[in-house]
Amino acid sequence: MWKDVLAVYAVKTNTDQDNPQEVATMDDGKKQILTDIFWEMNQISSRTESKTETQITETDDGHGNIVQTETTVTHTYLYITVSHKTVDEMAVQYGFNQEQKDYLAELLKDENNSLWSAVLYGISYSSDQIVTVALSQVGNVGGEPYWSWYGFGSRVEWCACFVSWCANECGYIDTGVIPKFAGCVNGAQWFKDRGQWLDGSAEPVPGMIIFFDWESDGETDHVGIVEKVENGIVYTVEGNSGDSCRINQYSIGNYQIYGYGVPQY
Repeated sequence: MWKDVLAVYAVKTNTDQDNPQEVATMDDGKKQILTDIFWEMNQISSRTESKTETQITETDDGHGNIVQTETTVTHTYLYITVSHKTVDEMAVQYGFNQEQKDYLAELLKDENNSLWSAVLYGISYSSDQIVTVALSQVGNVGGEPYWSWYGFGSRVEWCACFVSWCANECGYIDTGVIPKFAGCVNGAQWFKDRGQWLDGSAEPVPGMIIFFDWESDGETDHVGIVEKVENGIVYTVEGNSGDSCRINQYSIGNYQIYGYGVPQY
C-alpha cells in the first residue's frame, strides 16, 4: 500500500530530530530510507510442503482391455505469504509522538485522495483518472486490499469493492461522483436514481461503470470500469474476474451487459 508507505516516509524523514529533510525531492540517501521503510512495512515469507498422492492411470493393453495402474506421486507446493504493517503499527515501531501521529492522520484523510492520485499515478481530476488507477491494480489476486478497505474482515465477492476502492483513490466518493457500494444492485440503482444511466445497448466511454447480468434475469451480478472502446469492442478493468483484477473485452451491446453508470466527472 504505497500511500501508507509514503505517508510514514514523509513524516519520519521530515520530522527526524537528528536529520530532518524535505521530501519533495529524491536522492540516493532518501531512496535508501524509503526502501528500508518499505521492507519494514511489507514482509514476504515462503514455505514448501510435500504431499504424496496416489494416481490411477488407465491404459489399453492392446486387446481392448482397460488396465488400471496405480502410482504414487509426490508433489511439492510452494506457499508465499505477503503481509504488511499498518501506519499505526509503524507509528508505534518508530516511537512517533502525538504531533507526528497527527501529521500521518492528516496526510491520509480521504479529502487528500486527489493529491495522492497525482503523486502515485501521475494523473489529475478527469474521467481517465479512475481508469489509470484500475489499470495499476491488474494482476492482483484475491482482492484483499479492496474488501478489507471496505470494512470486511474476510473475503467477499469483491468486484464492487474494487470499483469503490478505485473511486476512493481518485477522491470520487468524497465528492459524490461515485457511490461507495459493495453490492452491484445498489450501485446500479444509485446511478438510475440520479438519471445517470445508459442501457446495455449503448456505446460507453472510458470511465463509465459497467454492470453485468450473467443470468439475464434482470438483476446485475458483476461490475467493472470501462477502459476504452475500439472497433465495436468494450475493454474493461474488472475486479474479482476469476478472483483477480483483469482486463476483459465484450462486443458493444453484448447480451450480458446490463447497463452503464455515468459518473459526472
